[in-house]
Amino acid sequence: MTDQSAKFTMDSEQAELPRRSGTIGPEVVDVTQLYKDTGLFTFDPGFSSTASCESKITYIDGDNGILLHRGYSIDELAEKGDYLEACYLLLYGELPTAREKEDFVYRVTRHTMVHEQMNRFFTGFRRDAHPMAVMVACVGALSAFYHDSTDIADPHQRMVASLRMIAKMPTIAAMAYKYHIGQPFVYPRNDLDYAENFLHMCFAVPCEPYEINPVLARAMDRIFTLHADHEQNASTSTVRLAGSSGANPFACIAAGVACLWGPAHGGANEAALNMLMEIGTADRIPEFIARAKDKNDPFRLMGFGHRVYKNYDPRAKIMQKTCHEVLDELGVRDDPLLEVAMELERIALTDQYFIDKKLYPNVDFYSGITLKALGFPTAMFTVLFAVARTVGWIAQWKEMIEDPKQRIGRPRQLYTGAPQRDYMPVQDRG
Repeated sequence: MTDQSAKFTMDSEQAELPRRSGTIGPEVVDVTQLYKDTGLFTFDPGFSSTASCESKITYIDGDNGILLHRGYSIDELAEKGDYLEACYLLLYGELPTAREKEDFVYRVTRHTMVHEQMNRFFTGFRRDAHPMAVMVACVGALSAFYHDSTDIADPHQRMVASLRMIAKMPTIAAMAYKYHIGQPFVYPRNDLDYAENFLHMCFAVPCEPYEINPVLARAMDRIFTLHADHEQNASTSTVRLAGSSGANPFACIAAGVACLWGPAHGGANEAALNMLMEIGTADRIPEFIARAKDKNDPFRLMGFGHRVYKNYDPRAKIMQKTCHEVLDELGVRDDPLLEVAMELERIALTDQYFIDKKLYPNVDFYSGITLKALGFPTAMFTVLFAVARTVGWIAQWKEMIEDPKQRIGRPRQLYTGAPQRDYMPVQDRG
């Protein structure tokens, strides 16, 4: 908190609004007393100029392309660590010691199985159900299977619920995938790490052994790490808003999954891949670049630019490297999608139009190609995003629940409908 304040004056109404400073980043004007002092609300559709909470978890500097989790850059976490280490950091605030990491990995690993009755739960869905529809239902249903960890006032139950969500989300996602393609469920294995176990549950079949490829497992782990948390985005804000009512953690995460399903949020990598497929070959790129620059053409280049990052998305650098590693490992030398992607990236980084508008390639640009190469259909892309983001949602939910200043979310509105009017009997209405 600073000693300075912002002075608000409108007609005869005046108020002094405190200015608050974070560790890094822009200061904020505290408007919590504005209505009480002046009878006025602020108007901020999309809350793009409003800090909805105080948080110690993730910091983004979009102008300079910086993403920090608890002060550590995403580059170092993805390159030098692994996903469960990032999970521990997000949940507890510090990187684990060797003993703490061993204990955390052990506890997560021993929670990966889901209740056996959930197998029958899946049979209620149509075979052609979208995997995200299945995810929303199954995650919400966890509170019916694990009601011994829904008391949010109990720190132990909050911890158990957090571990269960991180551990069981890959299992549920793999079950959704297997159900979608008509294959039998594959149980988790305690001898595999987090990413290896997920790939095994997705791609193993009972009739033959499945060999884990370490390059692909490492790529999967990086994808999880890169998507673990991203500050107060739409789905995270949804989880916090749901949690502010006192809803159990499984219900809150189900709400986050539902929000993530939206194409403007979690579906961006699928949209980027679809765009590359629409372009088809590198020789058609000039045609689509011209369309992208034409204000009268509805075509948009997907996977470029970001609502927050006004510089190169720091996650995209790691994702580009990972994409090449996967394609090289699988022997994909002349992938037309990659050729289109590389040429589009070159243009975006050199063409003055893209430079002026700061339309840099983002993480979705490369992750779609990588996930396709790993063998996932596009319907699973957002599901994988949900698996990765679960720890971010849980960490943000846990932080909110433990904040003594936490209140139920209740945004205001600018009402523009009809004023109060009298009811007329139906026979008198003209």
